[in-house]
Amino acid sequence: MSTDETPKIHVDTDWKAEAQAERDRLAEAEDKHSAKQEASKGLPPADFKGLVGVLASQAIMGLGAVPDQSGKGVMIDLEGAKFAIDLLAVLEEKSKGNLEDEEATELSTVLSELRARFVQITQLLAEQMQKTPATEGGGAPGIITPE
Repeated sequence: MSTDETPKIHVDTDWKAEAQAERDRLAEAEDKHSAKQEASKGLPPADFKGLVGVLASQAIMGLGAVPDQSGKGVMIDLEGAKFAIDLLAVLEEKSKGNLEDEEATELSTVLSELRARFVQITQLLAEQMQKTPATEGGGAPGIITPE
């Protein structure tokens, strides 16, 4: 076989560009589809503000945002509320110097408000327990009944 008869391989660079463009189009379509699915679920973006909000919500629920089953009061979970507040304090401590001013201010404000509310609820519970001491099986610690 002579050198003239050897098949020559012709590399067309246009196919590479077309394949890359197709990959880009598919990736973009996938991103849009994922964003639509997440938006349809109604979930907020997973960011620092969302993390603070979730922990603050946990604390607020423990401080009486949930009515008890009888409808006569609210459920209080001081241990759970304290844990959520402590987690926010750890977050504040560990992220010091790494937050934007707005984030640091929001976290500090949320912590101050939750701590004040925690003290207020703790005092209300102590007053209630003094007025109506728990009797055997009759007391309802952790529930504040409306007057």
